[in-house]
Amino acid sequence: MTQPPVGVRPASLASAAVREIAPYVIGKPIDELARELGVTDIIKLASNENPLGPSARARAAMQAALQDVWLYPDGNGHDLKTALAAWHRVDAAQITLGNGSNDLLVLLAEAFLTPGTNAVYSQHAFAIYGIVVQATAAAAKTPAAHPADHPMAFGHDLDAMAAAVDANTRLVYIANPNNPTGTWNTAAELRRFLQRVPATSIVVLDEAYHEYSRSVDCPDGTELLAAYPNLVVLRTFSKAHALAGLRVGYGVSHPEVADLLNRVRQPFNVGIPGLAAATAAVGDAEQVRRAQQLVREGSAQLSAALPKLGVKLYPSAGNFVLADVGSGTAVYERLLREGVIVRPVAGYGLPRCVRITIGTAEQNERLIAAMSKALREG
Repeated sequence: MTQPPVGVRPASLASAAVREIAPYVIGKPIDELARELGVTDIIKLASNENPLGPSARARAAMQAALQDVWLYPDGNGHDLKTALAAWHRVDAAQITLGNGSNDLLVLLAEAFLTPGTNAVYSQHAFAIYGIVVQATAAAAKTPAAHPADHPMAFGHDLDAMAAAVDANTRLVYIANPNNPTGTWNTAAELRRFLQRVPATSIVVLDEAYHEYSRSVDCPDGTELLAAYPNLVVLRTFSKAHALAGLRVGYGVSHPEVADLLNRVRQPFNVGIPGLAAATAAVGDAEQVRRAQQLVREGSAQLSAALPKLGVKLYPSAGNFVLADVGSGTAVYERLLREGVIVRPVAGYGLPRCVRITIGTAEQNERLIAAMSKALREG
């Protein structure tokens, strides 16, 4: 094997933009915590997963699909795209499939960003936006979010974001609802924003938590596609449909945008079990209803108990809550010793907070008891 010249470090051969990326930190896996601290009976409330698991029909579809895993999957995802096109009342040519919606974030950056261009996204927005932008050597513009005393504390300030858009802006990322803050922008706010953004900028509306936002004025972005050809709406099967381990997401956009994304998309980016399960999950109203009910009841459970412990909870349109616990990292580490995994969010500029996935009633009770102990230890 040819070795690099003496004194040359392999990492130095990468682009400067990639070398400077701070890797995305995942929610701590259960097995890792068990290995590190010897803790057993662990619950994970860190990654906004749906503890109910997938529906029976999705399970049956993926089970049946296993007999074909020796084959490559349908690289075009015909059946899933056809089902999604019917569900959203769009043409199949408007759909791009992804290895989770995260994959679409990468594809958008690859297709539209180059050195000399920029992308706009809010302070406290999903961390992957910054990573995919930086990997292209494009510039990032991150307007300040709403302050802590705003009615939508830490949420996207769409006026500030619109003002940040310039002639070199190619992508604008909006998470609605946003992770990790749980904040959202209303239909009227979003329409005003879209009217201000020039046609030279693609607006990426990340709706990973769409199914959980139906109880507030958080719009369905797919209904705006006909009026705004520079809009891309992203969805995922990882959250309400509980298929996170299969990695299936999709984008809906103008056919010309979808065509560009499909040029940079890997041809077999969604596997056979994922395609089958997601196709079965399209339009599964009962699965979504159960997920929404779990979150509605769990949110009430946490809202009744955690403020009594001195925890401030911020409004959320997702299946998680942002909780001000005084010192997010310290409380996170104390909760680990109790076998409860949440997500510290100091990396998002919120050092006082942790993000807590809403679990089952039993999991929520475990969290409340562990939080009580963790705060007493502080």
